[in-house]
Amino acid sequence: MARKRRGIPIHGWLNIDKDAGLSSAQVVGRVKRITDAAKVGHAGTLDPFATGVLPIALGEATKTVGYIFDETKEYRFTARWGEARNTDDIEGEIEATSEVRPTRGNIDAILPAFTGTIRQRPPAYSAIKIRGERAYKRARAGEQLDMPERDVHIESLKLVDMLDDDHAVFEVICGKGTYIRSLARDMALKLGTVAHLTALRRTRVGPFSEKDAISLDKLAELWQCPAEFEDLLPLTTALDDIPALAATEEQACRLRHGNDVAVPNQADGIVCAMDGNIPIGIAKIEAGRLYPVRIFNI
Repeated sequence: MARKRRGIPIHGWLNIDKDAGLSSAQVVGRVKRITDAAKVGHAGTLDPFATGVLPIALGEATKTVGYIFDETKEYRFTARWGEARNTDDIEGEIEATSEVRPTRGNIDAILPAFTGTIRQRPPAYSAIKIRGERAYKRARAGEQLDMPERDVHIESLKLVDMLDDDHAVFEVICGKGTYIRSLARDMALKLGTVAHLTALRRTRVGPFSEKDAISLDKLAELWQCPAEFEDLLPLTTALDDIPALAATEEQACRLRHGNDVAVPNQADGIVCAMDGNIPIGIAKIEAGRLYPVRIFNI
């Protein structure tokens, strides 16, 4: 006998403004309890000490999470010069210090070296898997990790404020896989000092912006009347950059059953197949035929 799924079917996205002190998984748990949604997931992990935009997918929107991972992200962060910590953020233990404090001119001079495609070594305290286990678990157990470098893309990086000799505030626009903790660490080394993050806020993830984000407390308050809730975004929000393709009634039926259909005169590529205003699923056009990739059960 099949197990009955707990929760109610809710399909769409929530733009949550995460508080400091919560893990991304804890936010997912809170959203699940507030909404009683049957399925909830997040797009793009935020460190517990970080705040800001955490897109939360409900129901069939979880099938589109992968498209958010590829989106450009924006952050505002504060680097604290003169102290290196083992986690590269304020939650870690001090492991090195320096008396060197960079000037505004020093900082401006090194920013071009951290713009474009750069090589970056992720923090040891990260969720990257090393030999099948999360790096942070190995690091907490005292293992010395040699984290592999990888290419990341920095679209822009600018100094926006110098709070005092010890603290500088930056804004960055970057691609997937970029670690802001590593960025601050490497900038400091280039400046002849050491650093860690004292504040990190994500201000945008693709179509999700901080100006439209809501707190968990606000969600709990507004969700008291779900029928009147206006902050649930469409399932297709994560697919804004993917062309929509209108399907006929017959094509929609075939696609929902996992069958391909003919689409002559259509260019090859990924599309979102639509049955009127209802998304059928993500599909791929190849040589005049449309093949279902992920079908939405709505």
